[in-house]
Amino acid sequence: MMLASSAVVALGHAPDPLTGQRQTDLAQAADAIDLLLLLREKTEGHRSSEESRILDELLYDLQLRYVHTTKQQS
Repeated sequence: MMLASSAVVALGHAPDPLTGQRQTDLAQAADAIDLLLLLREKTEGHRSSEESRILDELLYDLQLRYVHTTKQQS
C-alpha cells in the first residue's frame, strides 16, 4: 500500500526513494495513518476477511512505529 509506505518513510524507518535519506516528519506520518484509518472506516463491510486482516495488522504496526518514534524524539 502506498499510504503505508509513505508513513514508514515519514517515520524515518525507511529511506526516501527519491533522496535515499532518512528524515522524520511526524505530521506527514500521522496524516498517512489517519487516511488509512478513514479508509478502513469507509470500506467496512466491503472488504474480504483477508483484506480486513491485512489492513488491521498494517495499522497496528504503523501506530506502534509512530508511538515508538515519538518517544525517541522526546
